[in-house]
Amino acid sequence: MNLTYLGLCLACLGVSIAEGMIMSNLFKAAARQPEIIGQLRSLLILGVAFVEGTFFVTLAMSFVIK
Repeated sequence: MNLTYLGLCLACLGVSIAEGMIMSNLFKAAARQPEIIGQLRSLLILGVAFVEGTFFVTLAMSFVIK
């Protein structure tokens, strides 16, 4: 049971790091070329959705294993 929570905490840590990296790279790209911010916004939403989806699958599996 404790290992399930540890795995969930590690998954949450990975999600936080990944979203931070996505946002930092978005800001770098927007600073270099501000005219493509519209295209970057759609890619940002897609990237965050995939990262969050991975977290929710991990969350569901932790309850299944439990």
